[in-house]
Amino acid sequence: MTSFLMGSTTASDISSQLTRLRHQVGAPAVGMVLTLVVVCDESRQYDAVRAASEASREHPSRILAVIPREREEPTRLDAEIRVGELTTGEVVLLRMYGELRDHADSVLSPLLLPDIPVVVWWPGEAPQSPAKDPVGAYGQRRITDARSSRDSVAAVKSRIDGYSPGDTDLAWTRITPWRSLLAAAFDLPVGRVADGFVEAEPDHPSAALLAAWLSERLDAPIAVHESKGPGLTAVRLHTADGGEVRIERHDSRTATLSRPGQPDRHVALARRPTSDLLAEELRRLDPDQIYERAIKQVTTCHGV
Repeated sequence: MTSFLMGSTTASDISSQLTRLRHQVGAPAVGMVLTLVVVCDESRQYDAVRAASEASREHPSRILAVIPREREEPTRLDAEIRVGELTTGEVVLLRMYGELRDHADSVLSPLLLPDIPVVVWWPGEAPQSPAKDPVGAYGQRRITDARSSRDSVAAVKSRIDGYSPGDTDLAWTRITPWRSLLAAAFDLPVGRVADGFVEAEPDHPSAALLAAWLSERLDAPIAVHESKGPGLTAVRLHTADGGEVRIERHDSRTATLSRPGQPDRHVALARRPTSDLLAEELRRLDPDQIYERAIKQVTTCHGV
């Protein structure tokens, strides 16, 4: 791993240093498929950059971490460049002090790789309208995480008014295995679903999105009920003829799938690390229309 620290620097000097380091370690920029911009505070940067670096093994990237620091400090830009550590691309930590905190977009502009997509990720608090944020405006995709907000369900609801094509949230990505399993549960006819509910620990944003998705797909009222957790614990769907489709998660790895007239099945339903969630979102750069329909359905679900 090659690392280089640059204090009180400029974006132009950082770009030049990246070129020099690339030649030293033999890592050409042409091998990268996107620029991933991570906007987070200092307390989150270690975990966020590590997750982004692990995701970049599947999606070689230039990772630019925007880290706002003390506003009271004199205006300056400190940078830390890493090449060859975990990631197949490059990592640049950009610590912005003073008034520069409010002009991160101008710092980023010279560091974006030309002619390749940009994805912006907020691991912590995110703007209500990511596409209207000066940094978010660079992104073809914009990834937020409602679970990191103080009121995570309210954060999901706030995405409705601020939504633009290309937005998504890791609270949505976390339910991909649930959605796949529920879709498979209807491979055999089970009857029309009359109503149902999702069980989860209190104020769980993924439960709100899962209930909204089910409600929209099944055209049936789906509520959210509280459980002791952790996380999502069950989905119960009641059919019009009195049957039930049920998924109950027992631990962080497995669940039981029950369907009318069929024996119970033990299925894999593992919780995934942030790096896996991020890698999933980086596989698609087109707008997620299913997510858009789900967030617009959130407010209609009882208990959300």
